[in-house]
Amino acid sequence: MVLMLLAVGASAQVSRLQGMEDVNKVTDLTLDSLDKVRQARVKPGSSRRGNNPVLFLVGNSTMRNGTLGNGNNGQWGWGYYAEDFFDKEKITVENQALGGTSSRTFYRMLWPDIRQALRPGDWVIISIGHNDNGPYDTGRARASIPGIDKDTVLHVNVQEIHKNDTTYRAEDVYSYGGYLRRFINETRAAGAFPVLMSLTPRNAWENGRVVRKVHSEWCRQVAEEEMVPYIDLNDRSATKLEGFGPEKMNYYFFGDKIHTSKFGAMMNARSAAEGIAECQHPWMAFLKSCLVNVDLPVVNVQREEGKPVVFTTGDSTVKNNDKDKDGMWGWGAVASDIFDTRKITVANCAKAGRSCRTYLNEGRWDEVYNSIRPGDYVLIQFGHNDVGAIDSLKERAAITGTADSCHVYKLKSNGKYEVVYTFGWYLRKFINDVREKGGTPILVSLTPRNIWRDGHIERRNDSYGKWYREVVEQTGVAFVDVHNITADKYDKLGEKRVAAYFNHDHTHSSLKGAKANAQSVATGLKQIHSPLADYLK
Repeated sequence: MVLMLLAVGASAQVSRLQGMEDVNKVTDLTLDSLDKVRQARVKPGSSRRGNNPVLFLVGNSTMRNGTLGNGNNGQWGWGYYAEDFFDKEKITVENQALGGTSSRTFYRMLWPDIRQALRPGDWVIISIGHNDNGPYDTGRARASIPGIDKDTVLHVNVQEIHKNDTTYRAEDVYSYGGYLRRFINETRAAGAFPVLMSLTPRNAWENGRVVRKVHSEWCRQVAEEEMVPYIDLNDRSATKLEGFGPEKMNYYFFGDKIHTSKFGAMMNARSAAEGIAECQHPWMAFLKSCLVNVDLPVVNVQREEGKPVVFTTGDSTVKNNDKDKDGMWGWGAVASDIFDTRKITVANCAKAGRSCRTYLNEGRWDEVYNSIRPGDYVLIQFGHNDVGAIDSLKERAAITGTADSCHVYKLKSNGKYEVVYTFGWYLRKFINDVREKGGTPILVSLTPRNIWRDGHIERRNDSYGKWYREVVEQTGVAFVDVHNITADKYDKLGEKRVAAYFNHDHTHSSLKGAKANAQSVATGLKQIHSPLADYLK
């Protein structure tokens, strides 16, 4: 079927057919100039190592956000993290996606350079369609015809507004499926392998489920007809989000209902890798052999039947060198002094020098989260490293306070961008994650420092103490106030005697101090009548 849309003249009003409306009313990023795009991204094929293949990614802002794709607006596309799942010695990944493109505009403006770079044995993942709605011939003129009909074509004169005048460019517009077939056929003609992948999910719910766009079904149908691999990224990630629920789902997006935060981009990249690993199409053997890091990271803990695990998370006051009896110790290393290990297994997952922010960014929290089973306990103790420089020096501080707020920072160490949240936001995330997995979170205040004033050890109840209690009020989490329990002990002992409880400086504990803090944990669990107290010696 041939449709025709003509402009009567430069001064005439252009009539047009409307594409599908975006039900979420999302405003995507404006397509950047091609000159900027080509300067900001690698030339297609330039990452190739020797005769190794290249995996090209074709998509829009959900795959690559903005011209640079570097998260400077707090939004990330999953293509940024895709390379984390492939062995660079076997294949290189090039994220050639661009925000604001549709299957139509990508094919016309960006695909020719990729097509020219394709070599036999290369791979192309095509995941595009969020922008295939709207006008056909004015504005951004990026809509494709809904559906997958092979024969439908729309002849349009596209209005192009320049600085001094308006011109019109003739263009044939095809169906969404028509553009997918062009990507597939031209990839095959170059001896490369096309893979169709459905869109990323949006933050839209209907009848208790995340909405699936119809493009996923169109994509599947084309893949079946053309006998190419198909991966339902939309359903795979949407199923995960449904398990999290609407509240947690919000932090997988940033700024709107379609563009992902770092968390969402990383989840979608993992979903894509998982989909490749499980795809049974005969083509996929080589690409599957290139995958790495697909298995979820977990804590190496030896579980015993009938015994829950108590995970301790935190900084050097929880886990330190923990070897030399005269060295520095964290109380988690001596947790067996207070817990009956015949009844419960202790997994000390803390790491020296970490703040709640860096503990999350380094993937340490993910290891704990992925390891939690119903009935487990997680002790969450941060604070010593959570105040200070945010975007310089060690770049580990959170924004002070507990508000539900954040800010995009450019880090001085590497020029990369990061969305940094408040101290309370990170704690609430940890708490909610534990509950989601069926575990019991317990918030533990930071250990006191060996700083004295007027005969009393320092108390930080007007900063961290205040923030802990605000989080307790906000979440209802169980709270063990080690800070004040230990400080009360030290006030009674006096400054001279307490010196033996520290090592190296005013923060890090000696073995004696670690044991004292562990006993404070036990005392606190009893005081709040925690079920975990049943596992104490």
